[in-house]
Amino acid sequence: MSNKLNIVLTALLVACGLSLVNAQYRARHLFVDKERAESQARQLDIEWAQLQLDQSTLGKHARIEEIARRELNMTPLTPNRTQYLTEGAQ
Repeated sequence: MSNKLNIVLTALLVACGLSLVNAQYRARHLFVDKERAESQARQLDIEWAQLQLDQSTLGKHARIEEIARRELNMTPLTPNRTQYLTEGAQ
């Protein structure tokens, strides 16, 4: 009887040891995945901040006006160039 009990307890001990090793292995992999996701989140935050800076720079009125003049050959609107339409005029 004692021999059978020793075998059962040994098998139970081995199963517990294997379960512990498996749990530690999975915990390490989850930790690595978590660190990788946090690193990616930090990188995305940096890119988002850069995009916001670029958007604010590219959307400034002076820059848009300068590009309109240079690339599209546009000139500022003056009262001399304005045509007014009146109702009933032919």
